[in-house]
Amino acid sequence: MSKTGFDGRVAVITGAGGGLGRTYALEIARRGGRVVVNDLGGRPDGSGASHSMADQVVKEIVEAGGQAVANYDSVSTPEGGAAIVQSALDHFGRTDIVINNAGILRDKTFAKLTPEELEIVLDVHLKGAFYVTQPAFKVMKDNGYGRIVFTASAAGILGNFGQTNYGAAKMGLVGLSNVLAIEGAKNDIKSNVIAPIANTRLTQDLLGPIAAKLAPEFVTPLVLYLASEGCEQTHEIFTVGGGRYARFFVGMNDGWVKRGGQPATIEEIAEHIGEIRDTARFTIPGGVGDELRVTAQLFKS
Repeated sequence: MSKTGFDGRVAVITGAGGGLGRTYALEIARRGGRVVVNDLGGRPDGSGASHSMADQVVKEIVEAGGQAVANYDSVSTPEGGAAIVQSALDHFGRTDIVINNAGILRDKTFAKLTPEELEIVLDVHLKGAFYVTQPAFKVMKDNGYGRIVFTASAAGILGNFGQTNYGAAKMGLVGLSNVLAIEGAKNDIKSNVIAPIANTRLTQDLLGPIAAKLAPEFVTPLVLYLASEGCEQTHEIFTVGGGRYARFFVGMNDGWVKRGGQPATIEEIAEHIGEIRDTARFTIPGGVGDELRVTAQLFKS
């Protein structure tokens, strides 16, 4: 099997009835993969439901000679997540790839955001990814192979006005992926994150005049690479859109060290805040242990 082909592989793709998810499903199927096309078929705010979107994508795949099955369960409950993965097992006997793409928007400024608007966005984006990925992760561990892609957003990594619920959920996915990358390493399970910029149902009213240049198809090649056997990267975040492919990362600078075994004073923090914030020299920690090792060095000097 080609390292960028998907012969024999089974992919679960949430929110695959349109936009980004649809492009992933079509291309993985075109390259020989079998696909569970999950889509509740609701509106961008999460209301409503319909089978038509998932059914249409499956129809396109089958008519092109591929293999796919539709699934209409909601990602927002443990039962729904389990049913989505079970659909892959029932129809294709395995689960190799999970692409967490389902999402909704309930934008509102922080002061006006209601608990309900917080909960529904967390349920779909963060909890939904958890509920789908956990049963799939168990199958991947048993099989000694897996590829997981989470869909985050610059709204979480960098922040965006009016999207506290969305941003919190999206940054939560980064933490989820980071842990799975570590826990899945010995079983050849790679977990990565994308922060796409694409013209979809959720974003078409937000992107303005550049929307026409941000077709979902620009995102697809990176996602398929991350979902492929050829991908050796894990524990990483990528920004992608309009033909640009780049990496987001969390860096840690050298900082400033207060010697002598005593805590710094507030005044010393103020005096050295430039050194504390300076990014001229930095490292990219691979995990909590890397950060602790830097701290441990303080006690040897």
